[in-house]
Amino acid sequence: MADQEQSTSSTFPNPPPFWQDFTPDNLNRIEQLRKSFAEANPTRDVPTRLPDIPESLINLQPPAEPKDGRFRIFGEHFTVRISPPKDPMSSSSLIYPRANQKVQQLENKLVTLEEGGITNLARTHPSRQGDNATPSSSLNRRDVPHTDHALELKRLVKSLLLNFLELAGTLSINPNDGPAKVADLEILLFNIHHALNEYRPHQARESAAELMQEHLDRTRRETTAIRSQVEKARRVLEGLGSLTIPAEAERGAAAAAGEDAAQVAEELRALDRRRDAELWAATDAAFA
Repeated sequence: MADQEQSTSSTFPNPPPFWQDFTPDNLNRIEQLRKSFAEANPTRDVPTRLPDIPESLINLQPPAEPKDGRFRIFGEHFTVRISPPKDPMSSSSLIYPRANQKVQQLENKLVTLEEGGITNLARTHPSRQGDNATPSSSLNRRDVPHTDHALELKRLVKSLLLNFLELAGTLSINPNDGPAKVADLEILLFNIHHALNEYRPHQARESAAELMQEHLDRTRRETTAIRSQVEKARRVLEGLGSLTIPAEAERGAAAAAGEDAAQVAEELRALDRRRDAELWAATDAAFA
């Protein structure tokens, strides 16, 4: 069991050993159990995890939620905070039934450098001073001095370049002193990466705001284009409504005047075709 735990918690774990349980026979058995449960409980939905199944079929179901809210992925530990359900008789719960369910929120806490056993070179902000610092939530904004994180990163990068040059000089004079300078470079790199990781929440918020603004701008452009086409169609319809069409009485009067009926009908058809062509040309010009 310890070997299995060690194999699944490594950085690059091997495939889990329970893949051998996914045989055609076991798949057919668990499918039959699901059908039997559905027939025995017609008023209930088939749960994700069937109760009281054989030991050989447990791995064919999704794993159960961690009882303490902690789990591990590729050697990293994560914690899920489960909020209790709201009062079922509250107004929000009556309007939104899903509000009665438990809320799970992933606590993605950034590990401090002190917790990782690394020297913190930038101790300018209380949030970066480890466990002995005053929590940021209990500090007044006026009491916390402004920290220029960009300037802090520039200082770390310049220190990294300076230490690299010192390493090159040390290796050319006394190579035995090189490991100490390499350790200094590692500390600087860890501090730079930690400072960049502190910007991840800000980057996520800015990316979400940019995506939402882009979606809003695209919707506004589409709305403007639709309104423009509607206005063009309205103008075309108004133009068509202003055209005069000879009445049937005038056509009948022309035929009664002694003209040839076939010739009059042909002229009327030609007039209709010409008018249709003009209407289509005006429509194409309006929507071009």
